[in-house]
Amino acid sequence: MLEGLVCWKCGAAVMDQPLPLSRYAECALCHADLHTCRLCEFYDPRVSRQCREPIADEVQDKTRANFCGYFQARPAAYHGGEEPGARAELEKLFSGGETANGATADSARARLDALFGGDGKDKAS
Repeated sequence: MLEGLVCWKCGAAVMDQPLPLSRYAECALCHADLHTCRLCEFYDPRVSRQCREPIADEVQDKTRANFCGYFQARPAAYHGGEEPGARAELEKLFSGGETANGATADSARARLDALFGGDGKDKAS
């Protein structure tokens, strides 16, 4: 068992799978395939074919199990969905609370109306 190996999709610890991971291995929590490009040491979305292994065959779906012979499980494969403060900023913005730069929804609307000459009233009603 590789210390610190987590599911690429949900971040759950992968404890019940023997190494090397089988093509049929799945996460016990979310049932995502584990022998995937997204869990591989060579996966890199910034390079051509999203793989740093130059002679590996191209895999179209990086989230599905595959037969790649160069697969090496990567412990830090889980990256979560969003930046830590992004959700909180959105909640503040749409709930009328103050954001990090001090703006509120009302002040943002007032600036928008001033910019485009609106009176702040919905003309469709």
